[in-house]
Amino acid sequence: MSEKTLIIIPAYNEENNLPNTITLIKKILPKIDIVIINDGSSDKTAMVVQKPGVTMVNHSVNLGDGAARQTGFKFALMNNYEYAVHLDADGQHDAAYVPVILNELKKGQYDIIIGSRYLSDKRYRIPFLRYVGMKIFSLIATAITRNPITDPTSGFRGINRKAMEFYVKHFYPQSYPDADVIIASHYAGLKIKEIPVSMIERKYGKSLHGGLSPVYYIYKMFLSIFMMVIIYNEGGKNVD
Repeated sequence: MSEKTLIIIPAYNEENNLPNTITLIKKILPKIDIVIINDGSSDKTAMVVQKPGVTMVNHSVNLGDGAARQTGFKFALMNNYEYAVHLDADGQHDAAYVPVILNELKKGQYDIIIGSRYLSDKRYRIPFLRYVGMKIFSLIATAITRNPITDPTSGFRGINRKAMEFYVKHFYPQSYPDADVIIASHYAGLKIKEIPVSMIERKYGKSLHGGLSPVYYIYKMFLSIFMMVIIYNEGGKNVD
């Protein structure tokens, strides 16, 4: 499972959650390589990782989750990794599903594997505004890609080198890389599949989607998708 495969973990102020997340991954896949993208944290995130096979890349300022993931993709390409799985630092993504995502990805039929919490038997309580936004963008992504997308906000994804090359050269937003990225990937000819995963309640810190942030998220995602559909419909669907 260590064959040129990289785990990418964007981290912003996750000094309490990050060590356990890494420990769980290493327990399941002890030889896998991990890169932590410390996205301008103001806590001790940059100092908590000291394990073999774990690399820390630091942003001097906070650029956003999407920018951190993109830095991870660039790192993977520069170091000749063929596959990558990115997941959150807060421990909500169950590391037990990393091999499942990789196994599906390495079959070679799909370029992107999305871990969907809504395909599992477990039920999740989500704030109303966030639920509305997720439902809307699930419907939009499904309609455009003609592929069932149940969890467009999932940050638990496996991608191959083809997808990484697209993400570093073309569209990838600095923040909230969700339904818009899925749609852009579809227009680029990348093949996408969702598989069921479960999520775990975070132990420390707060979600970035609290308060009124879902309102901004919905506005931004609508705008991003609208602009992208116009660009791709006018400019064609060429990855190169």
